[in-house]
Amino acid sequence: MIIHLSTAWILALDFLVWLVINLSVAGIVSRLKAKSFDPKYWLFKERKWEKQARLYEHSFKINKWKGWLPDGAEVSRRAFKKKHLQTTKSAYIRLFILETCRAEILHWIIFVFGLVFFAWNTWYVGIIMMVYAAITNLPCILAQRYNRIRLERLLSTRQALEKRD
Repeated sequence: MIIHLSTAWILALDFLVWLVINLSVAGIVSRLKAKSFDPKYWLFKERKWEKQARLYEHSFKINKWKGWLPDGAEVSRRAFKKKHLQTTKSAYIRLFILETCRAEILHWIIFVFGLVFFAWNTWYVGIIMMVYAAITNLPCILAQRYNRIRLERLLSTRQALEKRD
């Protein structure tokens, strides 16, 4: 702990800092152009251990809870709605894939920012803050990865059909 404050001030600071981190990161990442997010970049690429999304379906039971996750578009009119597929047109699916990359990086950044809480909190509260960061961001990261794998499969199918026509 670098900064020493009373418990009331620490609680107020923790709440305020989480709010600032979430709003700032969301604001900055939402202003980046969609083409800034390349699904072929190493962070976003599908891994063998993801087993074509079966890991998320079987191990994490993602279909049972992902509908409960909030969509950032609910609080921002400018944000891309990712709750439901609006169309199966290839251009839309490609944009949706890019938006899953945007959402994933946003949640990774917020998660990593959890480390700042060690500066003024005791070590155990810092750990609680990292657990909070994990609980609130990792499910969103898993959902984006799961959706991207499925969308890439759908895009592949759409493009194959378009070539035949």
